[in-house]
Amino acid sequence: MDASYSPSSKITSKRDSVARQIIMKGLNLANNMVKIIAHSARQYPIKSFCLTLCILIVLFVDVWEPFSSLPARDWNIKNLNEIRVADPDGFSFSVFGENRYSKFIFENLLKIIDHDPDIVFAISLGDMVSRGRKYKYANFLKQVRDNLSIPLITTMGNRELLGRGRALYHDIFGPSYYSFHIGKNYFMVLDDAGNEDFDLMQKDGWLETELQNSQQYNTRIVFMHTPLYDPKGENHQHCLTDKSAKTPANLFLKYHVTHIFASRIHGYFNGRWKGIPYTITGGAGAKLHGTDPDHYFFHFLKVNINKGNVDIEVKQVPRPDYFWLDRLLYNFKQILSFSSIHLIEIIFSIILVGLATLIYRSESRKKILGPKV
Repeated sequence: MDASYSPSSKITSKRDSVARQIIMKGLNLANNMVKIIAHSARQYPIKSFCLTLCILIVLFVDVWEPFSSLPARDWNIKNLNEIRVADPDGFSFSVFGENRYSKFIFENLLKIIDHDPDIVFAISLGDMVSRGRKYKYANFLKQVRDNLSIPLITTMGNRELLGRGRALYHDIFGPSYYSFHIGKNYFMVLDDAGNEDFDLMQKDGWLETELQNSQQYNTRIVFMHTPLYDPKGENHQHCLTDKSAKTPANLFLKYHVTHIFASRIHGYFNGRWKGIPYTITGGAGAKLHGTDPDHYFFHFLKVNINKGNVDIEVKQVPRPDYFWLDRLLYNFKQILSFSSIHLIEIIFSIILVGLATLIYRSESRKKILGPKV
């Protein structure tokens, strides 16, 4: 049979024809859009100029952000140095996660922690902001500074990966994974925010070295954003992939990790992963993932260390009657934070818009009154 009449050749020819039609339609659409824009610019030059100027202003603010000032530098390092413990064998700390989009609940949570004299430091397990932008971090840090007097350290979440990502997180908070110890208690803060790929530096050396170093301590406590496994079952995906979870899970078992704290899921769960005790805490203010009162409520953890023993208390945070205002006021605070970070750009933008308005009004006056004689 002649190859030109084979079924595969007909299918290929038909696909090529469809592809050409799609390309031609796309080119025609683009050509028409250019004509419309050019016509609008000729018919309404001032309005087109103002519109273009506004677009450029928005782009300018976004491009300029990397050059604006940071709300903090080396936050975690400085706060670790400020932790003061009277008895290294007996002290308490708090753990929480998922506070983004919250004003009332999160700030109330911080106040409750701050009023507990036993708690010597707090740790956030990530998703502090909706995206990694300077003004969003500025708002978060202002909430912390205004409501918490003890040191706060952080873990990177998947939301911090959005926007400026790890680079901005590193500039503000320092390394995305680190360790520290208090007395005979060893703490490891991991970076598994990417969900699908456990950080190579941890997987290929750092984590195991830290776990080896921790063997001389009474407790080995791990903080991470994304859980190894989802306690809600295999159909849920708020956890590492099986491939990514395998290496850290085996290491945690091998080196007898005392407890794992994770977040990512907006609720509360506890149990054991292959024999390793874990607690998931994600109730610091973001919208909860369910309605089961045993798991989905706003809360933080108070962790008590006593001579190698780890005791965990779940502290519920009241949900205010005016909960609907929470997101509204949070967004208002975001606007204020944006204004403080981008004050120079905003002033410059207002000047440009003012000049454009004056030009427009001047042109309109000429059209109505005519040129001066």
